Amino acid sequence: MGLLTSLLTAPMAPVRAVVWVAQRVVDKANEEYYDPAPVYAALADLERRLQLEEIDEATFDRQEDELLDRLDEIMRFRQGPQ
Repeated sequence: MGLLTSLLTAPMAPVRAVVWVAQRVVDKANEEYYDPAPVYAALADLERRLQLEEIDEATFDRQEDELLDRLDEIMRFRQGPQ
Protein backbone atom coordinates (compact mmCIF):
# COMPACT_ATOMS: atom_id res chain seq x y z
CA MET A 1 0.00 0.00 0.00
CA GLY A 2 2.95 2.36 0.61
CA LEU A 3 4.10 2.23 -3.01
CA LEU A 4 0.59 2.84 -4.30
CA THR A 5 0.10 5.78 -1.93
CA SER A 6 3.45 7.24 -3.00
CA LEU A 7 2.53 6.96 -6.66
CA LEU A 8 -0.91 8.49 -6.19
CA THR A 9 0.30 11.42 -4.08
CA ALA A 10 3.45 12.16 -6.14
CA PRO A 11 1.77 14.99 -8.08
CA MET A 12 1.16 16.75 -4.74
CA ALA A 13 4.89 16.81 -3.86
CA PRO A 14 5.50 20.33 -5.26
CA VAL A 15 2.56 21.66 -3.26
CA ARG A 16 3.84 20.03 -0.07
CA ALA A 17 7.28 21.53 -0.72
CA VAL A 18 5.84 25.02 -1.14
CA VAL A 19 3.79 24.64 2.03
CA TRP A 20 6.87 23.43 3.92
CA VAL A 21 8.95 26.41 2.73
CA ALA A 22 6.15 28.85 3.55
CA GLN A 23 5.88 27.42 7.05
CA ARG A 24 9.66 27.84 7.59
CA VAL A 25 9.37 31.49 6.49
CA VAL A 26 6.49 32.08 8.91
CA ASP A 27 8.40 30.39 11.73
CA LYS A 28 11.48 32.56 11.12
CA ALA A 29 9.39 35.74 10.90
CA ASN A 30 7.67 34.90 14.19
CA GLU A 31 11.01 34.13 15.82
CA GLU A 32 12.36 37.54 14.84
CA TYR A 33 9.17 39.51 15.52
CA TYR A 34 8.69 37.99 18.97
CA ASP A 35 12.33 38.30 20.07
CA PRO A 36 12.46 40.45 23.23
CA ALA A 37 16.17 41.34 22.89
CA PRO A 38 15.66 44.33 20.55
CA VAL A 39 12.94 45.69 22.84
CA TYR A 40 15.23 45.45 25.87
CA ALA A 41 17.97 47.19 23.87
CA ALA A 42 15.53 49.95 22.87
CA LEU A 43 14.54 50.41 26.52
CA ALA A 44 18.19 50.75 27.53
CA ASP A 45 18.81 53.24 24.73
CA LEU A 46 15.73 55.20 25.75
CA GLU A 47 16.99 55.40 29.33
CA ARG A 48 20.40 56.55 28.08
CA ARG A 49 18.82 59.26 25.94
CA LEU A 50 16.81 60.50 28.91
CA GLN A 51 19.90 60.66 31.12
CA LEU A 52 21.78 62.58 28.44
CA GLU A 53 18.75 64.91 28.17
CA GLU A 54 18.31 64.14 24.47
CA ILE A 55 14.61 63.58 25.15
CA ASP A 56 12.22 65.00 27.71
CA GLU A 57 10.31 63.08 30.38
CA ALA A 58 7.03 63.09 28.42
CA THR A 59 8.69 61.58 25.34
CA PHE A 60 10.42 59.02 27.53
CA ASP A 61 7.16 58.01 29.21
CA ARG A 62 5.30 57.66 25.93
CA GLN A 63 8.01 55.60 24.24
CA GLU A 64 8.59 53.50 27.34
CA ASP A 65 4.88 52.65 27.48
CA GLU A 66 4.97 51.57 23.83
CA LEU A 67 8.01 49.34 24.43
CA LEU A 68 6.52 47.82 27.57
CA ASP A 69 3.30 47.09 25.67
CA ARG A 70 5.42 45.36 23.02
CA LEU A 71 7.12 43.27 25.71
CA ASP A 72 3.69 42.28 27.07
CA GLU A 73 2.67 41.18 23.57
CA ILE A 74 5.85 39.11 23.24
CA MET A 75 5.36 37.43 26.62
CA ARG A 76 1.72 36.57 25.82
CA PHE A 77 2.80 35.04 22.50
CA ARG A 78 5.56 33.00 24.13
CA GLN A 79 3.18 31.68 26.81
CA GLY A 80 0.84 30.45 24.11
CA PRO A 81 -2.90 29.93 24.40
CA GLN A 82 -4.16 29.34 27.90
